[in-house]
Amino acid sequence: MALYEHVFLARQDLSQSQVDDLVQQYTGIIENAGGSVSKTESWGLKSLAYRMDKNRKAHYTLLNIDAPAEAVQEVERQQRLSEEILRSLTLKVDELEEGQSAMLRKDDRNDRRGGRGGGRDRDRDRGPRR
Repeated sequence: MALYEHVFLARQDLSQSQVDDLVQQYTGIIENAGGSVSKTESWGLKSLAYRMDKNRKAHYTLLNIDAPAEAVQEVERQQRLSEEILRSLTLKVDELEEGQSAMLRKDDRNDRRGGRGGGRDRDRDRGPRR
């Protein structure tokens, strides 16, 4: 079986429990096909770079999957049919990442620094205007 990282974006008007229900639905599809989901991360409600289907935010969720290709294709098909899912991306990887993903580690790093910018003054670093 192959290893995959699968991220999907759910509509902003869904509650977290509805997003969890979607995760359970997709996990069930994968397990019925003989695969497994080793890790599930909810990255929370985040702003989108641009509007998608009148949504400015979306619930981001990561699934680490060990399953045959047919199971992942079925999950992708179900997501294309669902009105709750805005976008999804599946990557085949050589090995699955242990521990927290980079998205969650980034939030921890920002919390330790005391904010988002990391204390860097961007206007000062830019240099003189011409």
